[in-house]
Amino acid sequence: MNGLRNNVVSEVAIDEAAAGQRLDNFLARTLKGVPKSHLYRIVRSGEVRVNGRRAGPDARLAEGDRVRIPPVRTAQPSSPAAASAGAAKAGERLAVLYEDDDLVAIDKPAGVAVHGGSGIAHGVIERLRAARPGARFLELVHRLDRETSGVLLVAKKRAALAALHAAWRAGAVDKRYVVLVRGRWRDAKRVVRLPVHRYTTREGERRVRVEDEGQHAQTTFRRLKVWPRHEPPLALLEAELHTGRTHQIRVHLTHVGFPLAGDDKYGDFAWNRELAKAGLKRMFLHAASLSLAHPRTGAALALASPLPPDLAAFVASLGVGATEGSRG
Repeated sequence: MNGLRNNVVSEVAIDEAAAGQRLDNFLARTLKGVPKSHLYRIVRSGEVRVNGRRAGPDARLAEGDRVRIPPVRTAQPSSPAAASAGAAKAGERLAVLYEDDDLVAIDKPAGVAVHGGSGIAHGVIERLRAARPGARFLELVHRLDRETSGVLLVAKKRAALAALHAAWRAGAVDKRYVVLVRGRWRDAKRVVRLPVHRYTTREGERRVRVEDEGQHAQTTFRRLKVWPRHEPPLALLEAELHTGRTHQIRVHLTHVGFPLAGDDKYGDFAWNRELAKAGLKRMFLHAASLSLAHPRTGAALALASPLPPDLAAFVASLGVGATEGSRG
């Protein structure tokens, strides 16, 4: 640690921008550089108080609440120049697809987590906040897996976040992905309805499997292009999510016999090694578009992310193939 940034007891009044946040998330943003384990410790010990009373880490803060924060040792950059350089580095590579006063759509690159944690220092949301130190409110609307690229929404106002979450719950958001799979895909359109169950492996990894007693999950696949004479045969598909279960697309594809290219959890591992030699170094799963009503105006909003250069180059290496509408 380089110094004490908070060496006295302080009391913070919750304003409109912070209202609705969980206590642990508020502390993480207020006390940048403090390990989450330490934040949880001072909350559970009662050193952090809300309106003079103990509160759990999941307590929701309301406008006007007063939060007591004890002295906490936090890391500091060695100089303003170092802080500026750190913020610039944290914000790099985050291309903006769309932005207004209520939200910003990021073109998330593959290999970047949406948030820090589990050994990841900086995710998309931390990078965005570091690049915009003056922003009063920046919160993820939804999530994408670390290896998934494409459209990611961030709310800039709490009202926008609430409206977007409501739209997600109501199924009013059109979410489409582009995937590459192995196998002879013949259907122009196929609807897959298979319930899924989430579980944790002995190693602590989060996994999903198709199970009769699981949660309802539905994906519609549409054929974009096929390579029936390729060895093995391949197909480029659009996947429309009607439900947002963990790893839904990946599990549905594997279960119906069309493993996703580069999928290191549910795919064909031997095939993945061959793909890597051929130039595909990661999972072929791209969040290509989101269509929804604007959270404030209600106007139709269509957000799209083009296929990233690495995926586009791999598709090009496969040759012409057969487009949707022909069987190749």
